[in-house]
Amino acid sequence: MPGLTAVLRERARSHPDRVAYIAGDTEITFRDFDRRADRVANALASSGVGHGDRVAILDKNSLEYAEQLFGAARIGAVQVPVNYRLAPDEVAYIVNNAQAKVFVVGSEFVPVLDAIAGKLEHTTHIVVINGPDHAHQEHAHQKHAHQDYAAWIDGASDTPPDHEPDTGDVFVQLYSSGTTGLPKGVMLTHDNFVAALDVTTDMWELDESSVLMVAMPMYHVAGNVLTVSAVYNGITGVIAREPDPTLIAQTIERNRVTHIFLVPVLLQFMQLIPEVGACDLSSLRLMLYGASPISEDVLRGAMRMLPNTEFMQVYGLTEVTGAITMLPAADHDPDGPNTHRLRSAGVANATTTLRIVDPATQKEVPAGQVGEILCRTPQNMKGYWRMPDATATALSGDNWFRTGDAGYLDEDGYLFIHDRVKDMIISGGENIYPAEIENVLMSHPDVADCAVIGVPSERWGETPKALVVLSSDVPEQDITDYCRERLAHFKCPSSVERRDEIPRNPTGKILKRELRAPYWEGEDREVH
Repeated sequence: MPGLTAVLRERARSHPDRVAYIAGDTEITFRDFDRRADRVANALASSGVGHGDRVAILDKNSLEYAEQLFGAARIGAVQVPVNYRLAPDEVAYIVNNAQAKVFVVGSEFVPVLDAIAGKLEHTTHIVVINGPDHAHQEHAHQKHAHQDYAAWIDGASDTPPDHEPDTGDVFVQLYSSGTTGLPKGVMLTHDNFVAALDVTTDMWELDESSVLMVAMPMYHVAGNVLTVSAVYNGITGVIAREPDPTLIAQTIERNRVTHIFLVPVLLQFMQLIPEVGACDLSSLRLMLYGASPISEDVLRGAMRMLPNTEFMQVYGLTEVTGAITMLPAADHDPDGPNTHRLRSAGVANATTTLRIVDPATQKEVPAGQVGEILCRTPQNMKGYWRMPDATATALSGDNWFRTGDAGYLDEDGYLFIHDRVKDMIISGGENIYPAEIENVLMSHPDVADCAVIGVPSERWGETPKALVVLSSDVPEQDITDYCRERLAHFKCPSSVERRDEIPRNPTGKILKRELRAPYWEGEDREVH
């Protein structure tokens, strides 16, 4: 199986004039994109980058992002996308951890660059996209003179490099969001991507007329895989600069987009914005969604908004190169006989095997019982960059990956996800999954949002506490009573506290660690 840069070469040969990517008003054909990737490869090589070296990039979605991804791989180097929402010190941590020799930065992030230029330990070349030739030279640390991106690339030859990548080589290194501790570099290979993309071609019913939109940030595994998918499937990829609901809708209309992946929070916003309602979204054939739980109301609303579009939910992680399960369009019937399946993440992909085990003993548990989700798939990462112990904990010798997510498989093989294993509350020896309580709370007519966390208890070790955003003035006791009618006693919140809002990360995941921290101050560990 050829590496991904060879696939690009093949597309440039077989469909030279087909548009590979559209970004705003710019279009580039496969032939020209292939040539750009060669220039990027040679520019990187002349900057001292070689096989196995890391190249960091900090920008919103752009053509430069895509050409850096393929260009680095052409010489066996590895792109390291950096989340542009991070604080400057967090950016510096990732660039230093990856030992990136070259750091490519979008012009709007030059202030971040100025804040950290003196802290970059391995970086010898800093390149600014759309930056004037001498931009910020005088502020920069001497060994970090900024170069202008266009001048840097245009000055390089477009002679194809002679490197032959091994398909087991790392293609991209994405940093996990790091809900616990520091972010880890997840190493994904050419083979990982090919395994992930092979599954999608049939499942998404892609053909030559498909137009795929990259609406998720390219530092996110979904944005990254979709960027590569355009080349892999030889179709046009439409790059959205950032995940803005109105921009997304207008771009779908303008480019007649047929396939898109969105997180539930975007599907929710799109239903509320009049400018989105004014757009013609009828070209959409498939709406993929995932990365955080979706409420039935949001899903029903989205299906009403897009009556001619098929919906497919996917579940996955950075460490497994995107999606490993999917809930097929056929199961998206809100009034059909299997509506309970809408709460599931669907069934395993053709090349993925799932197992549910007891988190403590790692023994398999029967269908219907909650435990930790393990998966074996050719999409499993190579490992965490320079973290052999963390890799050994997460990935067993026979390629079972511990997702850290808790859930169960029903009799038909549908996966229902409860929680992160580390969010599990152990109260008096009983395992309690906050998601189960949160689902009950969200069905209360006056609860607008909620989060359940474990707080210290002298008697039980820890007990569940409910933090709720209420739409009317309901006494806390009513909330507790409501839970008691619907849940086993030991699962019910021992206390309820009103909040103005529940903090979430950009993909909609609740920041549990932030919520727990004040209650566990002074305790030696966050579990009794």
